[in-house]
Amino acid sequence: MVHLWVRAESRPNECRVGVTPDGVRELLAQGFRITVEESPHRILPIGDYHDAGAAIVSRDTWPDAPAEAIIFGIKELPEDGPPLQHRHIMFGHAYKDQPAGIALLHRFKAGGGRLYDLEYLTEASGRRLAAFGYWAGFAGAAVSLKAWAAQKRGAECGPVHAHPSQNVMIDELRADLDSTGQSRPRAIVIGALGRVGSGASDLLTRLGVSVTKWDMAETAHGGPFPEILMHDLFINCILAQPGAPVFVAPEAVGPARLLSVIGDVACDPTSVFNPVKVYDRVTDWTHPTLRVAEHPPLDVMAIDNLPSLLPLESSIDFAAQILPVLKNLDRIDEDAWGRASRLYDQHIAPL
Repeated sequence: MVHLWVRAESRPNECRVGVTPDGVRELLAQGFRITVEESPHRILPIGDYHDAGAAIVSRDTWPDAPAEAIIFGIKELPEDGPPLQHRHIMFGHAYKDQPAGIALLHRFKAGGGRLYDLEYLTEASGRRLAAFGYWAGFAGAAVSLKAWAAQKRGAECGPVHAHPSQNVMIDELRADLDSTGQSRPRAIVIGALGRVGSGASDLLTRLGVSVTKWDMAETAHGGPFPEILMHDLFINCILAQPGAPVFVAPEAVGPARLLSVIGDVACDPTSVFNPVKVYDRVTDWTHPTLRVAEHPPLDVMAIDNLPSLLPLESSIDFAAQILPVLKNLDRIDEDAWGRASRLYDQHIAPL
């Protein structure tokens, strides 16, 4: 019997969850055992999970879960902590030489556990089976526009918050843009044909922003890309990975540009493969942007949990994508789970 343990998220402002109460019902009907931790932040109420038939336990009790339990979360665990003895499903951010990721892998090695990284849960072709990409792009473009509007008022972007729905976010942002008295900016989205880029492009289009859409064909020559600097906004939707071109080089902070806001939705500044070379740390909900140049200003938005700005839509969407994959956890050494497991072995071996 598969025992899936849904942990509470430990990251600030993280309200998402990877399985809905309806999904719990389907897994239980298949013979799963489901445990769900209480959480004061989760977008879906704990009572709905109880009514669906899940066992409810206190938050952060997963370290004492039975050894066979598979711990399921969204974001990575805190950097410090004891060795990890269980199998974990989450976005680990551990395979691109990130310092925190290396520390996480050492915890797994010390405890004898195993990471099934959601970013690398893929079909044989390499296509991801479940992702928050669309809503990451949608929310990332929204915060980038908010940063542009703040610049027009002579300020930096103020704190952001979760929205109960995309329509509420759109209405709030439209009012913010209209208050500047400026015509809409011009934006370029790289990775426009993917999930992330589609979400960013849809948000921008709904708000009347002219969007230049680039994907692999436009970036195949490897750069440089002076066209990016001729737009007001650049939304990067390409993950840091070996062979990725540099879209914004360090010298791009100079004054010969129109570019004033970079929305790095992919957001991997500590990776050596980061294609946006003008910043070195993520931003957060309290301080959504990092000013990297003045005269004219250039702000970088690099929030790494953007979909939680729309936690309801993003959770429901992601849960629907991953539920068919979760149903195959009884064959955890095969297919997508097997590929994720072997990838973990490759990265743990050199430690």
